[in-house]
Amino acid sequence: MSKKEKGNWIWVLFCSLIVVAGVIGFWLYRSGFETEKPVYIYIDTDDNIDSISMKIDRDCKASNMRVFHLFAGVLNLKDRIHTGKYVVNKEMTMLQLVRNIRNHHEEPINLIVPSARTMNDMAGKLARQLMVDSASIAEYLNNTDKITELGYTKESLPGLFIPNTYEVYWDMSIDKMMERMKIEHERFWNEERMRKLDEVSKYAGEKMTKEKVITLASIVDSETANNAEKPIIAALYMNRMRKPMALQSDPTVIYAVGDFSIKRVTHEHLKANSPYNTYKNMGLPPGPIRVPSIAGIDAVLNHDNNDYIYMCAKEDFSGTHNYAVSYGEHLQNAACYIRALNERGIR
Repeated sequence: MSKKEKGNWIWVLFCSLIVVAGVIGFWLYRSGFETEKPVYIYIDTDDNIDSISMKIDRDCKASNMRVFHLFAGVLNLKDRIHTGKYVVNKEMTMLQLVRNIRNHHEEPINLIVPSARTMNDMAGKLARQLMVDSASIAEYLNNTDKITELGYTKESLPGLFIPNTYEVYWDMSIDKMMERMKIEHERFWNEERMRKLDEVSKYAGEKMTKEKVITLASIVDSETANNAEKPIIAALYMNRMRKPMALQSDPTVIYAVGDFSIKRVTHEHLKANSPYNTYKNMGLPPGPIRVPSIAGIDAVLNHDNNDYIYMCAKEDFSGTHNYAVSYGEHLQNAACYIRALNERGIR
């Protein structure tokens, strides 16, 4: 073989290798996903390369799973797995997904913090949206030392939460979550809301702190789901506080008894020996009877001006109420409601 032929052969071989390398490189780089809509995979603390591979293969319509294992090996993913929620779409390559997991480039979630009735209820509803389990959240929310570090007591803790939707990461720790809730609480109680405490105090005839407003808001929320009624009910209870009269709120009795299935409060329920029973104790209970809504809190801060002292659920079971200034008028309203309860067999 002449030098010229040998040179040509080397050139052809070199070009062929470049073409082959280019094809392989293109194949590797373009190996991705055929899913039409974005798909999300959730990586937990127990996940490893094999379990992640199963999730991708099952949910993401990957074009070639061998490419995942290749990139996972090259990038040493097994030692750099990060928990979180990761997006997969057809514009992505397998290399991008592996890099995202390796570098913890996760997608945020919209965490819905509800107006929960109890802290255990709150734990369950939060856990359904986060990586952390409900038992761990419940343990935290019932841990006196943790609660004290936040500046709260077991009684006042429900007032920390401001029901809303927050952008967070799925794998956030409980400590981080509670820090975020405290920040959101302080952000909610801005100067405008704090200024209204003085006016509310004048109307109620006593010093209304932020904590007292939250507690009253929890009662208002428990009385009605109708936001239009809430400022009326808030004023009614503050009218009682100003006289002063016992609040006599049925939801506080239900909370004291601890049976939230009660549909009709009886005289036996009213005997409950608890500081939350506002039939037996004057003033507000020692803390919120649920996590109050924003609408409930603002209803207290922007209360109606009325002379109502009594309220009774309407006999049409619409969830709204009849209000009264005199006890006689209230008895008439109550008689209509009791008759409706009896007709429906509600005991």
